[in-house]
Amino acid sequence: MKILLTGANGFVGQAFYAEAITRGLNVLGVTRTNSALLHSINNILVGDIGGTTDWTLALEGCDVVVHLAARVHVMQETSNNPLAEFRRLNVVGTERLARCAAKAGVKRFVYVSSIKVHGEETSGNHIYCEQDVPAPQDPYGVSKWEAEQALHKIAKETGLEVVVVRPPLVYGAGVKGNFAQMLSVLARGLPLPFASVTNRRSLIYIENLVDALILCATHPAAAGQTYLVSDGEDISTSDLLKKLSLAMDKSPRLFPFPVALLKLAGRLVGKSDQIARIVGSLQVDSSKIRRELGWVPPFSVDEGLKVIVQGKSYD
Repeated sequence: MKILLTGANGFVGQAFYAEAITRGLNVLGVTRTNSALLHSINNILVGDIGGTTDWTLALEGCDVVVHLAARVHVMQETSNNPLAEFRRLNVVGTERLARCAAKAGVKRFVYVSSIKVHGEETSGNHIYCEQDVPAPQDPYGVSKWEAEQALHKIAKETGLEVVVVRPPLVYGAGVKGNFAQMLSVLARGLPLPFASVTNRRSLIYIENLVDALILCATHPAAAGQTYLVSDGEDISTSDLLKKLSLAMDKSPRLFPFPVALLKLAGRLVGKSDQIARIVGSLQVDSSKIRRELGWVPPFSVDEGLKVIVQGKSYD
């Protein structure tokens, strides 16, 4: 089996490539630009991934495409029309790749979407599952949902086996964004006002996600399915901070502060979305992939957090 992997020099892409090669799979990485990270990756450059990308050489002899490359959440948005830019790369670019893949005789297309297709948070006893009506709230989530619909249309027209995977927050060694900021604050021993946060959030350790993606690329029963994936150990923000602190051999310095006031402070300083992710819940039901494909996450949350702490620089 030959796998074409887009986004091979990204956070998830590097982990996927390394694990797939370890398992004896034949993987060709696709990147848009050259990178020092690629010295150990069998890769091909395709330039910009959009509606006119030439995939001919990359797809030659491939059986499966695992599509990771995407325009993701942009911290400092510069586009005057963010949704249009997300659509250009995430929808039009994905549709172009899928149609070229079908024409080249590729059998399966594994698409890494996002839990943001469902929305931004869960409340009460509700947990996101595959049967929920999609309700994306931001341009990124909208573009991912539209890409999924485009892929299912192509599948009906061509017979291409499409598998959609919707992960929540992915963490692991080298993680960036809010998770990295949280690690830096904990390493400095700064007190945090999150002892009163009792939310529940689903996460997925990067090696668990890679394991699930490889299974989706190879298991016959995955064809045509959509799967939500997680570690299966939902955790509150306060408990997550405590676990990370203990893994650093530090005492967690959390103090209680009313959640309502945290939200108010977030609105006042223009950080509502960031505070919402810290205090809000987002839970997913990953029982479908466990039941249908027999998937069991290889690593626990504690094991994944330990790897992060061991491999992270706190300069």
